[in-house]
Amino acid sequence: MAVVLSLFIILKPMTKKIKLNKKAELSQEFVEEMYKKLTEEKEKLEKELNEFTVPNEHVTDDRDALFPQYGDESDDNAREVADYYTNKNIEETLEKKYVDVKKALERIENGTYGICKFTGKPIGEARLRARPTSSASVEAKKFLTNEI
Repeated sequence: MAVVLSLFIILKPMTKKIKLNKKAELSQEFVEEMYKKLTEEKEKLEKELNEFTVPNEHVTDDRDALFPQYGDESDDNAREVADYYTNKNIEETLEKKYVDVKKALERIENGTYGICKFTGKPIGEARLRARPTSSASVEAKKFLTNEI
C-alpha cells in the first residue's frame, strides 16, 4: 500500500497538466512518460542554452549567442569569430529543439498530443516514442516530403 501511495504522490503533479484525447489512442501512463521525458529534455536544453547564450529581450523564446572574448591579438580575434559562428549554429539548433519540446508539452496540456495536425488521425505510440515532439503522422510526413 505504501508503494502505491508514494507512486501516486510522484505522479500527481504531472497528471494535473495532462489531458488525454481518446482519439489519440494513447494510455495515461504513456502520455505521463512522454511528459516526463519532454520536461527533462526542456530542462536540459535550457541548461545548454544558458551556457553560451542570453535571452533576446525583444523576441520570445529567442536567444543570442554570446561573442567570446579571448584577447586582442589577431589569432584571438579569428578564434573569437570562428567560435561565435559555431555557437550561433548550435544556438539555432538547440532553439528549434526547445521550441518543439515546448509545443509538445503544450499539446499534452491541452489534450491534442498524439493527434496529427494535418490529418487529425492518431500519430501512433511507436512514432512518439522515437520522436516525442512529433506533431505529424508518418503518412502525413511522407506526403509532405513527397515520399508518397
